[in-house]
Amino acid sequence: MPWLDPAESHQVCEYAVRCMVIFWQPDFPPDRLESMSLNRLSFLMIWCFFLVPGVFFVQSSEVVLANSPSEVAPTPIDSNVWQVASDGSGEFTFIQEAIDQSKSGDTILIKAGTYPEDVTVHSKDGLMIIGEGMDQVFITGEKRVGSLHIGKWPYGATNVTIQGLTVFQHGGLGVGIFNGSGVHLKQIHVKGMIFSQQVQDVHIEDCIIGESETTGVAFANSSGVLTGNRIHHNDHGIALGGNSEVTLRHNVISHNLYEAVLMTDQAKATVIQNTLVRNGGGIAFHDKTEASVRGNIISYSNVGLLFSPDSHTTLAFNALSDNQGDYLLQGIPPIPSPQRAGKTDVTSAPGFVNPQEDDFHLRQDSSLLHHGEFSYLGALPPLAP
Repeated sequence: MPWLDPAESHQVCEYAVRCMVIFWQPDFPPDRLESMSLNRLSFLMIWCFFLVPGVFFVQSSEVVLANSPSEVAPTPIDSNVWQVASDGSGEFTFIQEAIDQSKSGDTILIKAGTYPEDVTVHSKDGLMIIGEGMDQVFITGEKRVGSLHIGKWPYGATNVTIQGLTVFQHGGLGVGIFNGSGVHLKQIHVKGMIFSQQVQDVHIEDCIIGESETTGVAFANSSGVLTGNRIHHNDHGIALGGNSEVTLRHNVISHNLYEAVLMTDQAKATVIQNTLVRNGGGIAFHDKTEASVRGNIISYSNVGLLFSPDSHTTLAFNALSDNQGDYLLQGIPPIPSPQRAGKTDVTSAPGFVNPQEDDFHLRQDSSLLHHGEFSYLGALPPLAP
């Protein structure tokens, strides 16, 4: 087995290392420290795991089919369907074997079972990997940091769909997406972090992402759309850095230690109809970030919205309530900044069905129905009477 490629290690850690250096500055403000996406211990772990070559292995069975992401072969007409079964009843017993055998445009069906292997998809276009269900197919990883890699430096993958399975984190990373474009994760459960580096048009839809040792979903210099996901019990829910451009729509982000959404550098975001509840903070706009924030519910957090002086935001029809502070400007301590509120924002209690049991649907008598362009605010529609 070859050693982990140092170039690949650098690709994963570029964003993390820069933030780690910031952490160790002696004059770094403590309020900003608490809002960074990874704590010192977690960054040290990733630093050691990724930058020391040879600590982790990658499988040698990967087949290189192209010299760059732009040279991936077109989808063939004679595509195949392969079946993977851990009990030996399919063509393959390991997922990686099926991926290596497959061509662009093929479909891989995974039968119920546990697969203790490191899985990598690269140099493929239009490949579909479909499990029997997120509660039936489990990828647990083996030796490498990250149980599932889509793309492998310097090779990417395009228009790859992965659906209907659960991925467990290994070495602090669940799913790593590197290079390429058009990656679609649908109805998967990731017990750990999804990390996207230099990938365009990532779609994460109807997924459950939680229990990460660091951040639920991290985008570095990537673009994508997150729709209908449940992101919970991480340090941060979502972290957007570099020049990332991301749309968040109809996500429920809850029970994260720090912010539900952390934006840094020159990241841009469109945040529409999300429910951000029971987090350390709602959304933090650091540095020169830009965001359009409309139709969201932000409740039961220490801070609703935290702004840097250089951030640019447009707010409309957001509901903030039961936070210790709704609109704050960075400072020690943070400074109340009601002038940053949207003119149509409201402070009404949401009227959740059962927030104690994490049912954040709105009741029929909620005051957050029919505001502006929205029939309801937040991620979840009101329950039918």
